[in-house]
Amino acid sequence: MGNQEPGPQANRTLSEQDHFEVHDLAPEVFYEQVHSFEFWFQAVQGYLSGKVYGVDPNLSAPSLPDLDRDRLITVLCNYCVGETAALEGASGLIAIAPNRHTKIFLSTQVVDEGRHLEVFLHRLRLLDVADPEGEVERRASRSLLLFKRRLLELVNGKDWEAAIFAQNVILESLEFTVFQSHAREADPVTRDLLLGIVKDERRHIGFGENELGRRLQLAPHIRARLGQVKRELDHLVLDTLEETLLELGADPVEREKLGRAYLEAAARLGLET
Repeated sequence: MGNQEPGPQANRTLSEQDHFEVHDLAPEVFYEQVHSFEFWFQAVQGYLSGKVYGVDPNLSAPSLPDLDRDRLITVLCNYCVGETAALEGASGLIAIAPNRHTKIFLSTQVVDEGRHLEVFLHRLRLLDVADPEGEVERRASRSLLLFKRRLLELVNGKDWEAAIFAQNVILESLEFTVFQSHAREADPVTRDLLLGIVKDERRHIGFGENELGRRLQLAPHIRARLGQVKRELDHLVLDTLEETLLELGADPVEREKLGRAYLEAAARLGLET
């Protein structure tokens, strides 16, 4: 975010824009506006108004074949693990955030992640899962659980740059990549809730890239630390990506393409892919 050229709407204020792409904003405009509750409220109102648990109430949940239902349950359980990691990570980072802008943004992210977890658990109930939280524990990906543990270690260790990188660049990019792909082939109810969540993920990634982009300009030596974190976590992320895409029935070409899409997030910060 911090290193890209602004688009034609970049210097317009939030109140002047009826519709815009977050990534078109100039870094200083992004920093002042997108970290605010006002921006968050206007953004989510645009795609959550009139929805129930993130879904248009006029949509009905289809009956799925047993195998498809079982695979969807496994995928949603792992989505819950990822969202729980981000929820706990974002809430922990508020205490060590360096200024009020980042504290306010992270508080909006906590709300987002809590909503995501809630709607995924609700979707599991619609699939007749009697104990969604118990099902999440039974089906959780080992790689994703290890990622969550390491993310929370970085947060608890007050390693600001590394934790933001792991959470708002690596984890959010993984979720964005998978959710976008899943939405293309999902049933109408799952698609609707995923498309709303993807909009939140773009905002979270934008925050992470903007925060780290500015810090890298001031302290280039941080890049080595982020590269170390990336090397440590990449295999867990790529294993999780592969497991999830297999459950979704993605072919090898699609899996390779989405793996590259995830790696591009680190490349935007000048880290090796």
